[in-house]
Amino acid sequence: MFDDFGGFLMQVIAGLPGLIIAMTIHEFAHAATAVALGDPTPRLQGRLTLNPAAHIDPIGLLMLFLVRFGWAKPVMINPYNFKKPRRDDILVSLAGPFANLVTAFVALVVMVLILKFFGQMTEGMHTVFMLILIYNINFAIFNMIPIPPLDGSKVLIQLLPYELARKFHELERYSFLILIIFLMTPILGSILVPMQRLILKMFESILSVFF
Repeated sequence: MFDDFGGFLMQVIAGLPGLIIAMTIHEFAHAATAVALGDPTPRLQGRLTLNPAAHIDPIGLLMLFLVRFGWAKPVMINPYNFKKPRRDDILVSLAGPFANLVTAFVALVVMVLILKFFGQMTEGMHTVFMLILIYNINFAIFNMIPIPPLDGSKVLIQLLPYELARKFHELERYSFLILIIFLMTPILGSILVPMQRLILKMFESILSVFF
């Protein structure tokens, strides 16, 4: 029992940087994009910062470790401040997942550079960087699933005709149940694993040009 607890504790310690970075980068990207497109709401609410304390929901972070499903504090925006509300809302929604992918790629580049110049990494350092890489990729993929209130649903709503968008938006009342089904069945894994492999192959292809 103590060995299991020790393993869980080590996993928490090694995974904490990756989860905090993924959540913070994701929400900051939403905030920065919204502000850049003319909506001051995130700045006024103190979300235009890379300080994790502004973005992390402690219960959401704990749930990520316990049941692999958690959340950060959502960034509030006012689309009426945008010049082109539909387009700009899509850009804000895509900014979080895109920032996670960039962060994951940067983590991979740092790992490659460390191995190139120093020849090796400690096991602990390797684990931390791998979890930063994986958590950010998974954050990007998961948030692009078109289930309200995830980013993918916000993009889809803006692309759909008004009547279809209104009907789709009504699904939000069932979103928690749908997410539970995704988590308790192989559905989520059937999405995450292939997409994760595809993204890693794309990263490797890009790196092969330079290294």
